[in-house]
Amino acid sequence: MNLEKITRIGCIALGVIGIIFLAIVFASGDDSIKMAAASGDFSAITPIILLSQFILLIAVVVTLIFSLRGIAKDKAKMKNAAKSAGLFLAVVLIAFVLSSGVETPMRDGKVLSAMGSRLVGTGLRVFYILSIVAVGLMILPGIKNSIKK
Repeated sequence: MNLEKITRIGCIALGVIGIIFLAIVFASGDDSIKMAAASGDFSAITPIILLSQFILLIAVVVTLIFSLRGIAKDKAKMKNAAKSAGLFLAVVLIAFVLSSGVETPMRDGKVLSAMGSRLVGTGLRVFYILSIVAVGLMILPGIKNSIKK
């Protein structure tokens, strides 16, 4: 059996299982699912959620395997990937250094530690830096083209 046939059979099997789980959800009805959920019983919904998580896991693993395999085959791609990873780590390090952490009380009565607060600040700063870089990389070519004309 070749890989395409195995993939097709796997997709059909997962689709049939998904249809069966969906039929169970439809057969249960909204009201009974809500009543069961109020008492902590999620047995009608759990199988379809687990199936979707399994399919997501398969998609992520296959994507990573084929991406890393493609990168590993070409030295130029490997070099570019290493540069990109290094630049990303540099952005994270800069954001971490710029962040400060303060113990913060949360709504549920727990306390967010100083390091947790610093990591949240780091994540926000990384997002802001990467957003600014992305917008700049979209706008810069347009400005260059308008200056040349």
